[in-house]
Amino acid sequence: MPTDIELARFNMVEQQIRPWDVLDKRVLEVFFNVPRERFVPDSERNYAFSDVAVPIGHGQTMLAPVVEGRILQYLQIQPSERVLEIGTGTGFFTACLASLGDSVRSVDIFKDFTERAGGLLSELGFERVVIETGDAHDGWAHDEHFDVIVYTGALAKMPEKNFRQLNIGGRLLAITGSGPIMSANMVTRESENRFRTDSLFETRTAYLIGAEPQPVFSL
Repeated sequence: MPTDIELARFNMVEQQIRPWDVLDKRVLEVFFNVPRERFVPDSERNYAFSDVAVPIGHGQTMLAPVVEGRILQYLQIQPSERVLEIGTGTGFFTACLASLGDSVRSVDIFKDFTERAGGLLSELGFERVVIETGDAHDGWAHDEHFDVIVYTGALAKMPEKNFRQLNIGGRLLAITGSGPIMSANMVTRESENRFRTDSLFETRTAYLIGAEPQPVFSL
């Protein structure tokens, strides 16, 4: 007989994620294999598998499972690829990225987030993950290149200065906008000087610190 946790995990995948056409087997396996309940704050443990953006402190939230699944499916991360994640949060999405790619470099502005996430990821055996603390709302490691760059919090606009950090064929995904509805957009570097932008789906999440829209003043 499955435990309550395993049943809740099964229902999260089969009743939330899969119905939104997240059908990539590797992505679905990640949600079965990474223990989401370990990454959710103790006070929110009852919502670990719910279709909600779980609060994690500092005004930030975990992305809802459906949003995480759709992002991972669109990114099509390959086992040989190097990933940069902006916004470590609890480390759950970091673990998902690490399960799909070769290595992950992840950064968050909040030290308590990075310390907890780093300890938990190490405990769970994720060895090819580097966690750093810093203000990365407009990018990180600007002298390095990656196959995938993903922002886990919203931005007012696409981070164009990061586009050239992508290897050829690399993808950058960010949720942007300033209204009640935001858009998940993906930039693909097709050649040295050609970038394609695709609008993927509408959603909403908390802004990264420092990436909020500038206030509009009127007289």
